[in-house]
This record gives sequence, C-alpha cells and structure tokens, in this order.
Amino acid sequence: MSSTELPETRTAAAPQASRIRDVRVADGEELRSVALPGLTLTVRARPGTRPGLPPALYVHGLGGSSQNWSALMPLLADLVDGEAVDLPGFGDSPPPDDGNYSVTGHARAVIRLLDAGGRGPVHLFGNSLGGAVATRVAAVRPDLVRTLTLIAPALPELRAQRTAWPTVMLAVPGVASLFAKLSKDWTPEQRVRGVLSLCYGDPDRVTEEGFRHAVEEMERRLELPYFWDAMARSSRGIVDAYTLGGQHGLWRQAERVLAPTLLVYGGRDQLVAYRMARKAAAAFRGSRLLTLPDAGHVAMMEYPETVAQAARELIADHGGS
Repeated sequence: MSSTELPETRTAAAPQASRIRDVRVADGEELRSVALPGLTLTVRARPGTRPGLPPALYVHGLGGSSQNWSALMPLLADLVDGEAVDLPGFGDSPPPDDGNYSVTGHARAVIRLLDAGGRGPVHLFGNSLGGAVATRVAAVRPDLVRTLTLIAPALPELRAQRTAWPTVMLAVPGVASLFAKLSKDWTPEQRVRGVLSLCYGDPDRVTEEGFRHAVEEMERRLELPYFWDAMARSSRGIVDAYTLGGQHGLWRQAERVLAPTLLVYGGRDQLVAYRMARKAAAAFRGSRLLTLPDAGHVAMMEYPETVAQAARELIADHGGS
C-alpha cells in the first residue's frame, strides 16, 4: 500500500453530517477522523505518558468499536502510544465507499491507516474479527507489526460452537434485515444484556456505569441506517475468510507471522472455542499463550489488568521502550 496518502484529521467536536449523536470519549482519550480516498476512519487515541513511546494499534471485533479497548489502553499508556481504530461501518466510522467488509477489506483499511500515518511498526492488538484482521496484516505486511497480541481471534474452526451459530447466521443474505424486524420492539437494555451474556464469561462483572454506557452506545448504533448492513456484511466476510484455502487461508497466514505473538483465550468463550488455543499456539511460531478459565470473548474488557500484564511482558521483551 502507498505511504503517500496523507490523512486529513478533525477533532471529535467538528460537525459531521452522518453522525446521529456523539460517541463517548473517556477522560484521557482523544477522538479524530482520518480521511483517505474512499475511506474515513475514526481513531481513538490514548497518548503515551511520555514522548517517544512506541506506537500501538488496537482493532476491535464484530459489532464492537474502539471503545472496547478503553479499559486496556490506559494500563499500557506508560509503555506505548496507543490508538484504537473504528473499522469501516463500526463505531463512528462510516461505511467504506466500495462496500467491502471482508477480512481482507478491513485489513486493507488498517494497513492504509498505518501507511498514511507513518506509525509502523506498531504493537498490534486484535480481538475476534479484529484478531483475524490483525493476523492478515501481520502476515502480509510484517514491516508494520512489532508485536502481535490476539484476544480470541476469529480463526477458522471446523466445528463452531452452537452458541456461535446466531452470529454465523447473520452472514446469510436477508437474515440480518429479518432479525432487525423481529427485534424492533426490543429495548436497548435488552439488547445489551443479550450481548453481555454472549460475550462475557460473567456479565455481573460489568458495573452499573459500564452497563449505562453500553446502553447509550447501543441506542446510538441503532439509529445508524447502515448498522445491520455492516454487521451482516462483516459476518459474511468472516465466513468467507473461513473458506479460503492456500496461501490466503488464515491458518496458513498465521504460520507466516514473524512478529512475536501473545494469544489470549477465555475458558467461557461462547464464540471462539477454548480448544482452539492449542492449535493457535502451534500455528504462531514461538507464541506465548495466556488462558483465562473464567473469561469470555472479550478478556481485555473483563480482565484488563491480567491481559495488560501479559502484553507488557511481550512488549518489554520485544521492542518496548
């Protein structure tokens, strides 16, 4: 990808015609927009506590946003200069002009962001879909990745868990719009509780404040006219990536990753099977494995201190300041 694309930036306070309501920005975070040809990405920054720290980039999962990293980023701010991206069509990033929500399309967006900003190589983090995206980025552009931390990466499984099938079904044409109609009377609170029960090992770990913020974000997303389309197309992108063979297969690309890698798996994950940890550890050469028996699909939100400590050790051993 060309490194000559210069991003245009704006602050979170600048007007944006497509925005329904403002997204939440936690204390210490900064929000900006990066405009590239055919693509606009919102980036949530958690600047390092001192100048000269190496850069990090965090990539969220399906249906998530850069806010998914707000608990982890401050725990690493003394070690890295952190940025979390909203993938196209998610968070506060509008849909891509070409409508490409494939894993490759998302990976290309991440690569273009890094090339345009000149921030590579970065300490790259990915969760779920973001883990698949980060794997592809690390495989095809090793020059952009210093270390790789994958939390429940969405890598192909021959036998998906039964609890993951509703997400897989979103990839079927028409299912997302049908579900949107069937669930139109659900309250944002009901939707959030459903997401938490699916993604958390123990939903009771979510504080009242955290639940309130999640409801506010759900209300905002449901007002976006492209919400369900982005979900459906990205789900289809994951399924399509699972069927790719040869050098483009995600497991083959995992074997090509050169960056030191940390793998994090939760024992109560209902979307990515815990049993995949052993296969992943064998695929990523020389990788480290952190297993959290009580965690679900978003360990960086459930156990941020534990994940941060493992990431700190990886970064300190490979390119930390």
